[in-house]
Amino acid sequence: MTTTGNEQAAPHYVPGHDLLTGKTVVVTAAAGAGIGVAAVRRCLEEGARAVVLGDVHERRLKETRQTLAEEFGDDRVAATVCDVTVEEQVHTLLDAAEPFGGVDVLINNAGLGGTRSVLEMTDEEWTRVLDITLTGTFRCVRTAGNRMVSAGRKGVIVNNASVVGWRAQEGQAHYAAAKAGVMALTRCAAMDLAEHGIRVNAVSPSLAMHPHLAKVTTAEFLDTLTAREAFGRAAEPWEVANVMVFLASDYSSYMTGEVVSVSSQHA
Repeated sequence: MTTTGNEQAAPHYVPGHDLLTGKTVVVTAAAGAGIGVAAVRRCLEEGARAVVLGDVHERRLKETRQTLAEEFGDDRVAATVCDVTVEEQVHTLLDAAEPFGGVDVLINNAGLGGTRSVLEMTDEEWTRVLDITLTGTFRCVRTAGNRMVSAGRKGVIVNNASVVGWRAQEGQAHYAAAKAGVMALTRCAAMDLAEHGIRVNAVSPSLAMHPHLAKVTTAEFLDTLTAREAFGRAAEPWEVANVMVFLASDYSSYMTGEVVSVSSQHA
């Protein structure tokens, strides 16, 4: 990927401040090198009692869990295979939080993208992106929400949306529709759960660079996206995770139904 003339260096990594002390966190799509695993790491650095990782990639999940367990302690990191399109696996993921006292924070990171003109997009391509990205988020919100209500827990749910839910982008009709749906789901679920003291918010990143994105996207397209950023660079995944942690923490106690843009894109 080429650089732009105004590219700025990423800031120094921000140390933890115990924002999630004693909390049990569940994160979907948490294996690999993207926003999900960055969120897991940030939650552990912020003092979470435990973090439960879910992902469809069993080998990568096992490796990620092992690496984090060696760094943060075997008793603070759990993992289970979870395909968010399968209701039973969503329940299994939430079950894995029970030995740690049950879920306090759910971070819905699972999503699927792709680039295809609406003129060429098949029903199968459309449905798969929406089932993982939107309906999968709904399944997790419903399951975690019910558990929080049953336990009398004033928990927090943080969803991962995208700026393409607001802004048009060529070849992204399915992904944009799904992410716009995540935004609407966030706002409505927040109203449904407010009476139980449960907060639901979302982040809306523009461009967060990680190895998987580089593999599935052309360098030319990444250059185009990067050129839109005021800082001349993509976000580091941990910069998005920082905002997720803020929304999961008591610092955002009066925020619910909000979609927070994590972006340096020009207006």
